[in-house]
Amino acid sequence: MNNLTKITLLSTLIVGVAYASDIYLTHNTKLPKLKMPDNNLTFQMIEGYPDYKIVATHFRTDKNELRYILANPIGYNALKDKLKVMPEGSKIVKIGWSVKKMELFPKALEADKIQRVEYMVKDSKNFDANGDNWGYARFIKKDGKFEAWNKGTKGCIACHSVAKENDFLFTKLQNSFE
Repeated sequence: MNNLTKITLLSTLIVGVAYASDIYLTHNTKLPKLKMPDNNLTFQMIEGYPDYKIVATHFRTDKNELRYILANPIGYNALKDKLKVMPEGSKIVKIGWSVKKMELFPKALEADKIQRVEYMVKDSKNFDANGDNWGYARFIKKDGKFEAWNKGTKGCIACHSVAKENDFLFTKLQNSFE
């Protein structure tokens, strides 16, 4: 795959996810009343996330999933300013989408269906037991409805611990115009 093809594919994925997010968020303004079993974080805690800014996109090859990463204004500004430690109240939201071939441009992929919504919130008063000061939440879509991840947040904590030197974040602000 040449560089032009890679750039075209990535651009198409980003536009597709942005379009799909707009449609989903416009038509589904109420978030489900769900709560994580082990830390009581709710889906509603990210109310207003349509106004968050795009930080990055990731593609998980093991899950064949496109992930669209957003940050609230506190988190976005911290990422933009390249702070080493995110300030209290930072929220990072990750929306995972299955992908499919584009009907009109079959050489490209586009976002298909939301598979999960996950978020992290920086809150040292409530989440200092793991030494990372982050609260984690994962809501998966099963049979057309969201549900709280019943395995709790131990998997989130274990995975993010490899990014300890980056304040437990995998994401950095991606800005191709700088």
